[in-house]
Amino acid sequence: MLIDENRIWEIINARRPRSVALNGPVGLIAKIQDTANNIAEKFGIPAYIIGDDCWGSCDLNTYAADMLGVDILFNIGHTISRAAFGEKVVMINAYDDICFERVARKCALSLQKEQYKTLSLLTDSQHLKQLHNVKNIFEEYGYKVIIGKGKGQLNDGQVFGCEFYPAFAAHDIVDAHIFLGQSRFHTISVAMSTEKPTYMLDPYFEEYIQINNEAEVVKKKAILSIYNALDARRIGIIIGLKDGQFAKIEALNLKKLFEDLGRSVQLIAMTNLTNDGTQNFKGIDAFVEVACPRIAIDDHFDKPMLSAPQAFALIKLIKNEPVEDLFRIHHWL
Repeated sequence: MLIDENRIWEIINARRPRSVALNGPVGLIAKIQDTANNIAEKFGIPAYIIGDDCWGSCDLNTYAADMLGVDILFNIGHTISRAAFGEKVVMINAYDDICFERVARKCALSLQKEQYKTLSLLTDSQHLKQLHNVKNIFEEYGYKVIIGKGKGQLNDGQVFGCEFYPAFAAHDIVDAHIFLGQSRFHTISVAMSTEKPTYMLDPYFEEYIQINNEAEVVKKKAILSIYNALDARRIGIIIGLKDGQFAKIEALNLKKLFEDLGRSVQLIAMTNLTNDGTQNFKGIDAFVEVACPRIAIDDHFDKPMLSAPQAFALIKLIKNEPVEDLFRIHHWL
């Protein structure tokens, strides 16, 4: 994994900060340590590493940077279409230079038996630079290959775990999606949101797998949570306190909708949403969280925990309205 340290040097030289902080995904901490050491040695200023989990551009932890009193927070490894958030947060690219050629050729050859004609290529932040090389490989085998247009924070071909605009860019003509990278987290979400055959290319083990069966299990679990909440009379709506997860207006909207249906609602605010944390609240039959939709979908909770799309589906069920295409949307927030 290569962190774009040259960009960091440019920013520090231009702004002359008294101190900086760095954060990023847990898997990059070792690399971030090296970069922090390089900053301290090169510029003679404190470089703090924020060791908390960092799940994406919605989880920048500017509170920690403010408490440390730093002038710049470098968020590493969450490449988006924006270079910065406000004056303090600077997004720094970290790209994985592993080669996809062997696994791409293996997949392209094998999928010919499926008679796919048009494929969509998708990936996460770390593998964006390999998209066009892999596109060329699949085109050698006769496929039409589409790299969907980005929108909002997303670059072309890039998906988050909750946001999928490039996957829908040519949805009607795409036969299958190919995700570059070793991330079931992203690939499952693509399969759930598009309901198209979705394959994960793992360049480390040089294997590819179709992820739809795993995605179906996750989807069934998410739907079961909705039905388990159907008889809930008292609902706790949790507002996330992380930077990009704060959705108070959405919470208040859901509060009104549930109260109009005779439900009692308790508003709760949390920074880190865990099963242990929810157990502190008594008399709550089910929870809705408007922080990160993947928390409700992926994590285990003793009581029903619903994301915003699940909550709106529950409202429809209470009103005896049909629920269709629950997760087949561009953005799960």
